[in-house]
Amino acid sequence: MLTSHTSANGSLRTVSRRIEHSSTYSFPVEQVHAGLTTEQYWRDRIAEVGGPGATLDEVTTGPGTISVSMTQSIPADHLPSIVAKVRSGDLVITRTETWNALDGGRASGTFTARVTGAPAEISGSQTLTSEGSGTKVQVTGKAEVKIPLIGGKIEGAIGDEVLRLIDKEQEFTQRWLGA
Repeated sequence: MLTSHTSANGSLRTVSRRIEHSSTYSFPVEQVHAGLTTEQYWRDRIAEVGGPGATLDEVTTGPGTISVSMTQSIPADHLPSIVAKVRSGDLVITRTETWNALDGGRASGTFTARVTGAPAEISGSQTLTSEGSGTKVQVTGKAEVKIPLIGGKIEGAIGDEVLRLIDKEQEFTQRWLGA
């Protein structure tokens, strides 16, 4: 789901696009959390759904926690025309994700995505909870592009791409957990 919010910041209007997504897995929350907090899961995920030239740059683990940094790109010929008009070449995106320890059947985390060389950022939170015999992951965040006049259109395009990527990552995770 995407929604918009506009606020005034001096003479520059800042528009942000809200991102909301939920995924469900047919595995218990303990199993999903254990998978999400292992380095091998992230290596496998970036290899399968990371896209051309994707790299896993840093992984830091602790007791039931993980912090991951990765770089992905979207080839110029796959970019929406509105994005291609303001930025030439491939879009390089640095992403981070974190997951905290599981506590009472619940874990929280954060995510960010920053476009190299452009005033565009996505950030938000994610929550992992039990749902019946399975698990639900709820993602909420915002996409923000600070380009006058067309920033909102670019945010919509970025938001749509993020939701497609989250769906691919969710499908991968379901398969990975079942392997």
